[in-house]
Amino acid sequence: MTRFFKIIATLEGVSLLALLFIAMPLKYIWEMPEAVRIVGMAHGLLFVGYILLAIMLKVEQDWPWKKFLIICAASVVPFGTFYIENKYFKAKAE
Repeated sequence: MTRFFKIIATLEGVSLLALLFIAMPLKYIWEMPEAVRIVGMAHGLLFVGYILLAIMLKVEQDWPWKKFLIICAASVVPFGTFYIENKYFKAKAE
């Protein structure tokens, strides 16, 4: 499930960046609100999936509350999910 969470975290992070740096300028600068509807819906679904998977992993792996809250908070910060993936889920080199 961790691998799936990492994939969703990456997609959620990319969708947030696309929403903030592509869709929002298209809406407010070039008056094209369709982009926000499409990217916003995708981001919303990925956000919900990210939070649900974080809850499932917290229970499954018995994460401390601090780690869980940091991981959840990172989903609303640009580039936050990439930082979390690197800090908490980086593959250990053997």
